[in-house]
Amino acid sequence: MKTMKTYELIAPCHFGLEAVLKREIYDLGYEIIKVEDGRVTFEGDAEAICRANIFLRTAERVLLKIGRFHAETFEELFQGIKGISWENYIPKDGKFWVTKASSIKSKLFSPSDIQSIVKKAIVERLKQKYHINWFPETGAEYPLRLFLMKDEVTVAMDTSGDSLHKRGYRTLASKAPITETLAAALIMLTPWKRERILVDPFCGSGTFPIEAAMMAANIAPGMNRSFTAENWTSFINHKLWYEVVEEAEELINTDITVDIQGYDIDGEIVKAARENAKRAGVEHLIHFQQRPVSELRHSKKYGFIVSNPPYGERLEEKEALPKLYTEIGEAFQRLDSWSAYLITSYEKTEHYMGRKADKNRKIYNGMLKTYFYQFQGPKPPKRTHS
Repeated sequence: MKTMKTYELIAPCHFGLEAVLKREIYDLGYEIIKVEDGRVTFEGDAEAICRANIFLRTAERVLLKIGRFHAETFEELFQGIKGISWENYIPKDGKFWVTKASSIKSKLFSPSDIQSIVKKAIVERLKQKYHINWFPETGAEYPLRLFLMKDEVTVAMDTSGDSLHKRGYRTLASKAPITETLAAALIMLTPWKRERILVDPFCGSGTFPIEAAMMAANIAPGMNRSFTAENWTSFINHKLWYEVVEEAEELINTDITVDIQGYDIDGEIVKAARENAKRAGVEHLIHFQQRPVSELRHSKKYGFIVSNPPYGERLEEKEALPKLYTEIGEAFQRLDSWSAYLITSYEKTEHYMGRKADKNRKIYNGMLKTYFYQFQGPKPPKRTHS
């Protein structure tokens, strides 16, 4: 039996959430090679490229590592790139460009210069291999990414295309949306299981409730979108994509009973959240309602609040925060034995919540430094099986 060629795959994620992604990759059955700030590298074959794109909830994208070398000058960069076997990846009509070059603590730092030199070097290599002088670039797209760290160059191809947080269900977003990948990772940081209640009192476009419902129903996040690598038929058999989608379809179980709720004070936003849930195929699993946080009550015990409350980036909103966070605190106190998990950049969260968080995690949401405050309630008693 022919063994499949294995690759090194790099999955970038939000800073501070590497452990969550690492666990996801392990659960898919792949070996972790290394974990760095904001990315996890693992080993996998062509099928792993398809599975990682379709199944990973917390990765931003899946990159295929093509090469790594040391370069302190543009000449070294040129030769290093030219030394890579590009003909194994890019066909004669392939369209290729460097979509992003980032440089940290390296002598080469100008992204535009790096981009044009890399392009030239690849063209030179492919000219020699294909014996042609001109590339039409009318075929499949091969976007490249380069990372320079202390003069070590890592070259990767982007298999995902659009960032993986674009699941395809969110067309309308509220003012300060939280990305789908970040929402999924934060839920995974809590001990929430689908048997337990989950309420988001500031649900906005519904991202937390929708991601929770998709987890509960085992719906793979990348099932309803396409990926750049689907067109890389030179080394990824198209049949693999169909097989992985089939695998994902067999795992879905929407015939479940869950208690997932999303509230927002704005009725239009609640309507948009419902539409998003419908597109995600989980509308029947979530109860959305227009209501303020001051009216948050629930008769059941041991539930979870998971939310991204407003944190007043604008001055006039800032003035409303003490009252708002006091209301969150009061609502939480009424909920006997519940846990609350809030992601916010508001520094006085604990003060107005009326208690110190049991755990607090610093997470960068884009460029914004936020904290994930974890107020843990008691564990529910073990169920006795008769």
